[in-house]
Amino acid sequence: AATRQDMTYWLQELQQKRWEYCNNLDAAKRDSRTSPTPSDFSKGLVAKDNPGSILSQNASAERARNILAVETSPTDLVGEQAASQPAPVQPSAINFSLKQWSTEIKNSMSSLRKGNNENRKSVFYTTEEWELLDPTPKDLEDSIALEEKRKHLAEGSKGRRLTSSAFPFDFGRIPHKTRRPLKDMIGSSKNRNSSDSSPTEWYSGNGNKLVSELQLKYQSQQEELEKLKKDLLSQKELVRLLQQTVRSSQYDKYFASRLCEGVPKDKLELLHQKDDQILGLNNQLEKLNLEKDSLQQEVKNLKCKVGELNEQLGMLMETIQAKDEVIMKLSRQLSECEDSTSSQSGAVNSSVATCTNKELQELDRLKDNLQGYKTQNKFLNKEILELSALRRNAEAREREWQAKYTSLEAKLCQIESKYLILLQEMKTPVCSEEQSPAREVITQLLEDALKAETSEQPEQAFFKPHLVSEYDIYGFQTVPEDDDEEKLVAKSRALDLRSLSLSENREISTGVKWENYLASTMNREMMRCVELKNLIRSGIPHEHRSKMWKWCVNLHIKKFKDSTVPGYFQTLLQNALEKQNPASKQIELDLLRTLPNNKHYSSPTSEGIQKLRNVLLAFSWRNPDIGYCQGLNRLVAIALLYLEQEDAFWCLVTIVEVFMPRDYYTKTLLGSQVDQRVFKDLMSEKLPRLHAHFEQYKVDYTLITFNWFLVVFVDSVVSDILFKIWDSFLYEGPKVIFRFALALFKYKEEEILKLQDSMSIFKYLRYFTRTILDARKLTGIAFGDLNPFPLRQIRNRRTYHLEKVRLELTELEAIREDFLRERETCVEKRDLISDDEEDS
Repeated sequence: AATRQDMTYWLQELQQKRWEYCNNLDAAKRDSRTSPTPSDFSKGLVAKDNPGSILSQNASAERARNILAVETSPTDLVGEQAASQPAPVQPSAINFSLKQWSTEIKNSMSSLRKGNNENRKSVFYTTEEWELLDPTPKDLEDSIALEEKRKHLAEGSKGRRLTSSAFPFDFGRIPHKTRRPLKDMIGSSKNRNSSDSSPTEWYSGNGNKLVSELQLKYQSQQEELEKLKKDLLSQKELVRLLQQTVRSSQYDKYFASRLCEGVPKDKLELLHQKDDQILGLNNQLEKLNLEKDSLQQEVKNLKCKVGELNEQLGMLMETIQAKDEVIMKLSRQLSECEDSTSSQSGAVNSSVATCTNKELQELDRLKDNLQGYKTQNKFLNKEILELSALRRNAEAREREWQAKYTSLEAKLCQIESKYLILLQEMKTPVCSEEQSPAREVITQLLEDALKAETSEQPEQAFFKPHLVSEYDIYGFQTVPEDDDEEKLVAKSRALDLRSLSLSENREISTGVKWENYLASTMNREMMRCVELKNLIRSGIPHEHRSKMWKWCVNLHIKKFKDSTVPGYFQTLLQNALEKQNPASKQIELDLLRTLPNNKHYSSPTSEGIQKLRNVLLAFSWRNPDIGYCQGLNRLVAIALLYLEQEDAFWCLVTIVEVFMPRDYYTKTLLGSQVDQRVFKDLMSEKLPRLHAHFEQYKVDYTLITFNWFLVVFVDSVVSDILFKIWDSFLYEGPKVIFRFALALFKYKEEEILKLQDSMSIFKYLRYFTRTILDARKLTGIAFGDLNPFPLRQIRNRRTYHLEKVRLELTELEAIREDFLRERETCVEKRDLISDDEEDS
């Protein structure tokens, strides 16, 4: 956080998140401990039954939290945007600007406070405090002028070679020395009124001090550089002289050895004299050149000194002019004061003004401290209140949930399930003349077991958890109301499901993996991958199912939706309602027969009925070749539990027009018949013993599996398994139906093989899927034990069986036409009318 205000905002947000998180733990009594973040994507009918995961809080505590809330908002970027910004950099002492002053003062105020305890203010700072810390307009003008002068001096001196003799003045400190008397003259009254220096002046003094130190260090390094250059020149000169000496000695040696033999002695001496003269003249010439260079260097230095003196003179003239202006201004003020009041009254007014300014400054400081302490007090009071409430909630959870509550509850469910089955067996009539007294006891126990749990005895309800509710989380009725025998079986099944759920919750939940995956895809588009496929196969959590189903549908239907105009669904629905629709009559007949055991579709006034009607009418108008087929209503009903109307419409389009082959839901159900023959082939391949068993007793199991494929297991398996099948089905497609159909038979293969007559086998097949409760084991069989399961094999067998079924249908149509012709020609058969003809 860049400022204290942003820090307060962050603390408030963290406080709120902690409150929500701890309260979410209370809401996890029914389900396993999932993510504390409430799902904001839940749609459909099921989502309306679970509006939120946070339990109702203590009303007084909530009101107090609202009253004590600190109303703060971020002044700048916060969160990920602030984290992506570069860190604040300390300003350079040489390249220092007034904007950096303000930023650095705001971001490092706490360190300045510690360094200046006498002028210490409150620990919370508001926007008013930043205004007090900003420099005055006059200080701004002086600082800007100072910066411009420094830049001008730096540009003017660029490229010059500065030496200690040519740089007698410290220009880095001259502006400071000339500025301080002027600032003292202008702001003397303000300096007298405040006994302590402000943080801005303190920071400015430190900045000027750093600038002066760096400039002194720069000058010393320049001097050392010049000394090294001079040493280098002297060494070069020494080397040059030595080279000349060597050359002269070699020259003498050459002439002495070659020319001295036949040359007279007087000429040789004359030659030596001439050589000495030449060397002397060369040395003199070199000295003169050196003197010339030194004089030129001295001229340059003098020019630099003259320029610097001129600049210094200009600055002094400006200072004198500014002082003259101040003197004139003070003189005018003095004359005005003398004319208006006497010297005595002026002194009194000056002292009063000074005292007033001090009092006002002290009042502002106290107000600032008061505001900071009020904010701090509110925040700490809210913190104490929340911690107390959270502590009470934790203590309540400790009292309510014992150390091994989950495992004991699961064991209790298993025991009670066996207990109900035992009671049911003992209730079976026994041939005896006298009624056994145990029958009355058993009858009473059955009544107690089936009696709904009430809240008349709260102390007992505390120790006995509510094991089976009237409806599950999807809205399906758990225990039927009609038959007592069926009630016992249904309640036993519900208890077994509860036991399995509690046992799974003791292990590491897949909810954590889902939360991690969704968090990783928060800033990028979700794509198909192996990780996502494995997560979906293990089951989508209840709170994320709406989002994932919608994403899966859009994944398959994107090209269809892109080709439609906006408002396509509403247009279809409007046309279906306004114009005559041949499918509307059959749709109305099937609405209440769709899912009568689900509370969202149980009565004509249920919310799901109208949505179901709208989606089916819109689809019948989109696809007139199919219109409406019995089975589509159940597909839409399941989709509406987690999707809105338009998304459920596109889900139905995905199933009928993308997943399933053509003619799957037409009048002939050609595609459905083909899939049953493909399934028979897979049964003979994957489960040969069970297939042979069915063939031996001539059991046509496709009479049972036909409905599985047509409505994707709706009303065939328990609701928990149904929705896990739909999770994989919407992501992977129709191959999932074959996998789970085979897995259901493999799950109960040994039990079916024990049956030795066709009647008992067929009777068992009608209800055995409702006895399968372990979704994890079933999923392991479907996606593990049945591999490999290539889609190409299913497509090839579909093509093969499609031709055969079409030939059979053609033969049947020919037989029908022959029968009709024969009936027309035969008088005895004219009165025979088929069902199709009677309907027409």
